[in-house]
Amino acid sequence: MTDARAVRVEIGVESLGGVRIAEQAGAARVELCAGLTVGGLTPGPALIEAAVEAAGHTQVHVLIRPRPGDFRYSADEVALMRTDIERVRAAGAHGVVIGVLDEDGHVDPAANTELLAAADELEVTFHRAFDVCADPYAGFDQLLELGFTRLLTSGRQESVLDGAALIARLVTLADGRIDVMACGGLRADNARRVIELTGTRDLHAAVRIPVPGRPQSDSEVSFAEFGVPSGFDHFDTDADGVSALCEAARITL
Repeated sequence: MTDARAVRVEIGVESLGGVRIAEQAGAARVELCAGLTVGGLTPGPALIEAAVEAAGHTQVHVLIRPRPGDFRYSADEVALMRTDIERVRAAGAHGVVIGVLDEDGHVDPAANTELLAAADELEVTFHRAFDVCADPYAGFDQLLELGFTRLLTSGRQESVLDGAALIARLVTLADGRIDVMACGGLRADNARRVIELTGTRDLHAAVRIPVPGRPQSDSEVSFAEFGVPSGFDHFDTDADGVSALCEAARITL
């Protein structure tokens, strides 16, 4: 039986060029971040404002994460996140991406409620803090109760294909109450398989390639991004890869 519902693609980007690439490829959303190498951090206000202006029909959803590491935040950090959300809303973005766990690793109802209230009418995605929470099913119930728009998950595995069974279960449990968005090594060549295995209609990927570095002096100091191959400087959005993923997602099942 053919299902003609659209598959929505979200691209994780950390530059204005990445926003433009996603928009030109027809992505439904961008998740705007800084520091994707460490899992993503809150981007600066100038980038947020420019992204909203440049995005055209592509929605801009902004990651709110004040530091690398775990998702157990102090009261001061939650207050900073709340302020960031208020500024993102004022800048005209379409949504925010958040996630707070309590000291025992469960979804923190009080902190997340505070951030949801700051978001007001924005769409709110709970990010991959879910993939390290103490109990995925209790956590999922909590997200439903709190009223999140969307959950981003790899099914608690490094690879989306390895986590496909859990993602499929969550899609069934959601029953339309929350969008379950799959991620984790998702590319054009496995997108159709992910859709078939999980039933999700939302895909997320940060499709990046290393950018060559310019010749340096003989200094021992380097500011190249962590993890780039030798001779390269940083990662940036891969236009061909994003275009191919968005094209693969247009196939109806």
